[in-house]
Order: sequence, then C-alpha cells, then structure tokens
Amino acid sequence: MGHPGHELRVYGWMAATQPVVHVITDGSGHGGASRVHSTNAVLHGVGAAPGSIYGRMTDREIYAAMLDGDHDRFITLAEELADSFVRDRVDVVAGDAVEGFNPSHDACRHVINAAVRLASFSSRRPIACYAFPLEAAPSQPPKRGCGEPLQVRLDDPLLERKLQAAHAYSELQEEVARALDRFGAAPFRTEYLWPVDLDDPCAWDPDGVPFYESYGAQRVTGGIYQRVVTFGQHVKPLADALWCHCADRV
Repeated sequence: MGHPGHELRVYGWMAATQPVVHVITDGSGHGGASRVHSTNAVLHGVGAAPGSIYGRMTDREIYAAMLDGDHDRFITLAEELADSFVRDRVDVVAGDAVEGFNPSHDACRHVINAAVRLASFSSRRPIACYAFPLEAAPSQPPKRGCGEPLQVRLDDPLLERKLQAAHAYSELQEEVARALDRFGAAPFRTEYLWPVDLDDPCAWDPDGVPFYESYGAQRVTGGIYQRVVTFGQHVKPLADALWCHCADRV
C-alpha cells in the first residue's frame, strides 16, 4: 500500500487470508506525524503481519523522490518487494489501484506491478495481481481493468468489525466520515479486488488529467507545496522507468 490506512478497504479479505502487508510511506502527510501505529492495530485485529517495507518513507520523501526523478529509489523498493514475494512463496498480491487521485497511490501500483513481474519471472510461477479502489466506491472498476473482480462478502459480525476498525483509526476520521456520507455503509460489505493488466505500463489515459494535478496546484497557491506532481513530468516517467527495469530483467 502507498499509505497506512488503505488496509481498511480490504479488511474482510485480510481477515480471510492473513497476508503480509507492506506499506511504502508512514502516512505523515505535511503534518509530519506517522500513522503506522494505527495500522498496527488493524493488522493485529485480523491476524495480518507487517512486511519488511513498512513506513519506509515519509510523505514528504516520496513526493520529493517523484519530483526529483529519483526512480532508483522506487526500483529498489520493487526489487525488495519482489524478493519478499519469492521468499514467502506469495501467489496473490493486492494493493492500491491507479485512480489519479493521489500520486503516491499510483506510484505504489507501479512498484507493485514491477515487483510482481520480477517475482513471477524469478520464481517461474504466476502471481495473481489485484487492485482495490481507495477513493471510488468499492465496486468501481479501474479505468483500465482486465477481467471480473475477486469478491469478498462480509457477514454482519465482520462488517461491524470493519466499521469499528475504521472509526477507531483516529488519523482518518475525516476520510472515513466522507466515505460513509458518500456511499453509506452497505457498499463496504462487499470488497472488490480487480485483476491488474501487467502488460499496461501506466494504467492511465495519457490524455487524462488526474485530480492530483489540480489539487496540487491549489496547495502551491496556498503555500503548502512548492511544486506540483504531474502525470506527464513525474508519474509517467516513473512508470516507464519501472517498466524498462523489468524489461531488462525479464
């Protein structure tokens, strides 16, 4: 995942599979306070375990890496993630979908895809790769998907546990309230994990303008950011670098 807290979207799937969970950033935002401890509580509640990549970068660091074109930092993450997949004999991976909402989420997806391709080649066995939405409704398919989703339907007790975990995640109270206001609780009973097309280098329409560009421009105007992350200048070159790295290796 790109940020701690994303695991709430697949709480039921985690309860069923008890996965190893990797998180690239600590979720500190511009305020600087990590929220990894809250994700620790969620993982403990479903019997999942933190992976070797767990709050590795601050949000400021991941944005700076994208803005500065530090692609090697993401390639190193993909290599470490791939090694863990091979070592743990992972056969299913799920993570952030490309939505054009937050560049860290989309960058995380490109790292995941690279890691899955590398690990599949190295281990000589297929690894199923799925994405789940973070901003859209749970049932909303990615803009560029490739098949029917894996669905996990929660019974009443498990849905209640999921909602309690979301309400207990203190750093995400505004996001949780906004999601429940938009969609209600019922759509979160069924979790959708969408198959990822690993042959799609960027998973985004090059002519589309992602939300994070306009939002970033507002933050620059407000004096919070100094530079804006854009798809064309920053995210696509990162996706291309990860794609080329895999092509060279596999």
